[in-house]
Amino acid sequence: MNIVVKNLHESINGFYLEMLFKTYGEVESSKVLYDHATGEHKGIGFVEMAKDADAEKAIEALNGKEIKGKPISVEKAKPKKVNIWG
Repeated sequence: MNIVVKNLHESINGFYLEMLFKTYGEVESSKVLYDHATGEHKGIGFVEMAKDADAEKAIEALNGKEIKGKPISVEKAKPKKVNIWG
């Protein structure tokens, strides 16, 4: 299951996210988004977990939790919309 994590502190990177979610199960990948032009941290990250049940446990446990002074928002990621018309 793909999970979106919002309101991240700017010091949090993909490795930190992986370690945070690893407590709840196998993490297949984790990444934090940065602005392509400025390199600025966007405060959003994604975590892919191997098992849906583990992902649900992580969402329940971490949503609203304060990490480095900021309450994070954790939820199931919605599929990216693709515009086939350009």
